[in-house]
Amino acid sequence: MNALPLLHFHPVLERMSARPAIRLETLALLISLWFTLVCNQLFWSTLFAADKSGLATTSSFAGPLALALIALQFILLTLTLNRWIAKPVLALLIVATAFAAHTMQQYHVYLDPTMLRNILHTDLREARELFSWNMLPPLAFYALPPLLLVWRCRIVRTPLARAAAFRLASVTLAAVVMIGATLSIFQGFSALMRENKELRYLVTPVNYLYSLGRALSGDASASTVKQPIGEDAHLGASWQARQKPVLLVLVVGETARAANWGLSGYTRQTTPELANREVINFREVTACGSNTEVSVPCMFSPGGRHNYDEARIRGSESLLHVLRRAGFQVAWLDNQSGCKGVCSGLETWRPDQKKYAGQCGSDGCLDEALLGGLREYTENLKQNTVLVLHMLGNHGPAYAKRYPRAFERYTPACKQADLGSCTREEIVNAYDNALLYTDHILASAIDLLRQKQQTFDTALLYLSDHGESLGENGLFLHGVPYAIAPREQTRVPMTLWLSGGYAGSFGLDRRCLHQRAEKPASHDHLFHTVLGLLDVQTREKDAAFDLGFLCKNSALAINSKS
Repeated sequence: MNALPLLHFHPVLERMSARPAIRLETLALLISLWFTLVCNQLFWSTLFAADKSGLATTSSFAGPLALALIALQFILLTLTLNRWIAKPVLALLIVATAFAAHTMQQYHVYLDPTMLRNILHTDLREARELFSWNMLPPLAFYALPPLLLVWRCRIVRTPLARAAAFRLASVTLAAVVMIGATLSIFQGFSALMRENKELRYLVTPVNYLYSLGRALSGDASASTVKQPIGEDAHLGASWQARQKPVLLVLVVGETARAANWGLSGYTRQTTPELANREVINFREVTACGSNTEVSVPCMFSPGGRHNYDEARIRGSESLLHVLRRAGFQVAWLDNQSGCKGVCSGLETWRPDQKKYAGQCGSDGCLDEALLGGLREYTENLKQNTVLVLHMLGNHGPAYAKRYPRAFERYTPACKQADLGSCTREEIVNAYDNALLYTDHILASAIDLLRQKQQTFDTALLYLSDHGESLGENGLFLHGVPYAIAPREQTRVPMTLWLSGGYAGSFGLDRRCLHQRAEKPASHDHLFHTVLGLLDVQTREKDAAFDLGFLCKNSALAINSKS
């Protein structure tokens, strides 16, 4: 008797456990619908905000555009997938798209080739900071429904000839729909895209797939032997009368923006120690890029932004190779994710976590460890040397992890990597505390160089790689395409300190340099200014980009209008 109810419900249970049969093309269409309508919220909202005429919000425009995007993604999926690989590939694509959609929505980032290169070169420590439990609900929202569909469905088998014919017909129909939909809105759409080209990097997942291919191909081409530059580099005439060797420290900052730099007029004094070190602060400096992958190679190249050629920059040697060729000992001391090719083939140093246990932990090392490296390199130094300190600086979003507790002056400070869980005031407080720590590191490095003045002519030049958005206009972090990047991401601090012996031996007039520091400068000046500061002569040097050129042998320099 007990078996009768089970027999009665058996057909119902069987139907409930049955896996729905579905054609591969139908599955591709459903996933394309989900991607376009659910995972592209930032694209749609940015599109509507960019169109001042209001055309984009009308159904006669948005409808055809959505159809075109669905058709495009359907074509790409259908041409890529087959019945054997469809499920694992789609699952991977869905998860990747969920992460992309959440990150873009959370921080308003554009997944262009440069951003993908940043992601590829991010180390485990940095990547770990981006993950939090708060990510799970949005990731589940973007990923679980399509994953459930992929997991539950059964892709039907079709004879090869019939399957090929149906696929060809499906792709042809999708192409007709895409072309027809695009043509119906072409005039308004083309005008909108001409004015907002970066919108294409918000269409997910096409954006990150395209950018990934570009980034990988760029890395492959850059991995070849770098083209030499400055092969004629040699020391200038001033070296003939030199009595001491030179020690120049270049400090490459990370994510420090000029808007919050105390020396540049910020309402908070985030640089109190540097303010007491007789430094020369350049108040208006423009970065070459809005992220490290672009800015660092660019600032160490002779072309910079004014003559920007990414392939040439990434495929050529840097300023550091020119300095080594001129006879300097050169080393890169890194507390970051590498030198981005700038120090290729040169001596490098990273802090030993055991040796610097006081500054290092599971999340990496504080920048104070770089001071330990500076002491190591200069302890028994006797020759002309250029050392580059690559700081962790204000690398976000976990700003509170960039400084020790003693520097938490501004409170309450955001302690989370998930900036959405903090108020803007808390985010700015944490960011400013990290700048206070950078100020301390730079001042300490200057003090160490002061101690070396008996045996060396010493100098320090600090320049940040790019800035940061802290909630202005809804933007956070950095990496917005350069053409539309806000000032917060492209204006950076630059500060110079010269010992008396250094300034005197190279004939540099401080008053003139202070005057020049009040005028605009950029990353483009670094290559040529360093060659000028060290009196290294080469055809690569352009005096027009040497910030100190008119401040040498100073009577002429002081009276110059440049």
